[in-house]
Amino acid sequence: MNDQLKQFLSNAFQPYGDFPARRDVEQELLANLTEKYNDFKVEGKSDDEAYRLTTESFGDVAEIMAHVSHDQAATEPSQNIGDASRFRATALVEADLADTNLAGGNFSMSALNGANFDKADLHGSTFKAAALKDASFVGANLAGANFDSSDLQNVDLSSANLSSATLRRCALRGANFTDAVLDGTEFKQADLSGVSFDGQTLRGTVFDNSSLKQATFAGASLTNVSFHHTKVKHISFDGATMDKVTYALLKGVNANVDNVTVQ
Repeated sequence: MNDQLKQFLSNAFQPYGDFPARRDVEQELLANLTEKYNDFKVEGKSDDEAYRLTTESFGDVAEIMAHVSHDQAATEPSQNIGDASRFRATALVEADLADTNLAGGNFSMSALNGANFDKADLHGSTFKAAALKDASFVGANLAGANFDSSDLQNVDLSSANLSSATLRRCALRGANFTDAVLDGTEFKQADLSGVSFDGQTLRGTVFDNSSLKQATFAGASLTNVSFHHTKVKHISFDGATMDKVTYALLKGVNANVDNVTVQ
């Protein structure tokens, strides 16, 4: 599988030629993809399914290239890479960017408190270390987006598509996920204290090493959901439906699964 992931990365970066940092970038990404693949295998996925989910979580290579210092004389695809970074480290407090196409945009280290991204296309976008408190993403397309180490407190993500999005090390207290798509969404090391996932459909969602104090999953549907190294003993799963693997793992760490339906 290591060779397959190497070939996947080689194909992804082929349009950019042999820029100076390519070897280092591919090695770092290979380590990340291998870790994700192994996590999916631990969850019981087949080799093919684990590979598919891993590669689908990769995101937009253009966004990655926006961070890489590479040889401008090398062959590049037709899209303007510079455009993807025009919002990086900018002040857009309470900006109205609803219904806009911002796919692959780089908003890292930007002040976006209270900004309106409702129904915007932001798939593959990056919000690393961004200030997003009170921002709104209602109905936005955030598939494959990266919110690493961002402040997302009180953010409205209702009806947003967060499939395969990464929200590592994010502050998410008060966030609203009502009717959001959370297939393959990664919440590793996130603060989700008090957040409600009641009635949500969670498939392949990852909550590893996260804080879920007073979070609730009442009436939720959980399939291949991961809670590795996460305290779940006092979390409410009342009325939830889950697959046998998720049920067994939760029961093994003393979660209250008395009123749960196993499918």
